Amino acid sequence: MSTLFRKSILAVTERGPVQSMFTKFRAGRAVARRFVAGETLDDAVQTARTLNQVGALVSLDHLGEHVNDAASAKSAKEDYLQILDRVSAEGLDANISIKLTQLGMAFDVDRTKAALDELAERAAGYGTTVTVDMEESEWTGTTIDIYEAVQRSKGNLGIAVQAYLFRTAADLSRLIDLGGHIRLCKGAYAEPPELAFQTKGDVDASFEHLLGTLMTAEQVRPAIATHDDRLIEKTYGLAATRQAPFEFQMLYGIRETMQREIVAKGYPLRVYVPYGSQWYPYLTRRLAERPANLMFFARALVGR
Repeated sequence: MSTLFRKSILAVTERGPVQSMFTKFRAGRAVARRFVAGETLDDAVQTARTLNQVGALVSLDHLGEHVNDAASAKSAKEDYLQILDRVSAEGLDANISIKLTQLGMAFDVDRTKAALDELAERAAGYGTTVTVDMEESEWTGTTIDIYEAVQRSKGNLGIAVQAYLFRTAADLSRLIDLGGHIRLCKGAYAEPPELAFQTKGDVDASFEHLLGTLMTAEQVRPAIATHDDRLIEKTYGLAATRQAPFEFQMLYGIRETMQREIVAKGYPLRVYVPYGSQWYPYLTRRLAERPANLMFFARALVGR
């Protein structure tokens, strides 16, 4: 979908009355429940267990971002340590996905780096990994710097890159040398034309170019995050000549039939499972990605 559509939807959903409609009324919460596992860790664990049972891997995300005080940043870190403890205790085939602004990147880079280091160490003890999500473009450079520092010492991290940013090809060259796993997605924020491709065709072309780079890089584990049929088929073709591991990644609640088809074909699939009370920003990005998601909300609104 075009960047104009995304910007328009995000602008509307930022309005107070629209946010209230989603967060206070049953229709809005019904839409959220489609894309979010629930508000508690128990909800997320149950969802992860069910996905594991049908052959899917999981990445758990406790929703939240743009923390601006030390207490909230520490609380977020402790929440993720608890998630890792539960992943191990429950025997789940899962890792965690985090946003560095949730750990305090906006006000204390050193604190954020230390928190990521602690999470990586706990995850390593349980034989799993940590994926660093990519946020708005203003944070891209700092995110990569923090990631590189911790990845060089711990080695069990991954990072997301966004195909719609002009800088991503250069970033990918730097990141591949660090090993780990790299999640390639299109990007879900409203970015200006001086920083990002603005049309679906240009974003798709960038994704396909980066996909080719990743799938020929044997030192990393590509995580191909797309719901696009053509790009999935392209990945199948590239996988035929790849010797090292890779995986598909898809979002909880989106294209579940396709998710089952990928698993049935014998390809690794990881489902990104968000949970928590801070679900509204995540939901707005999902609505801005696909008109079909807006139609789902409209049907919920009229009770169908």
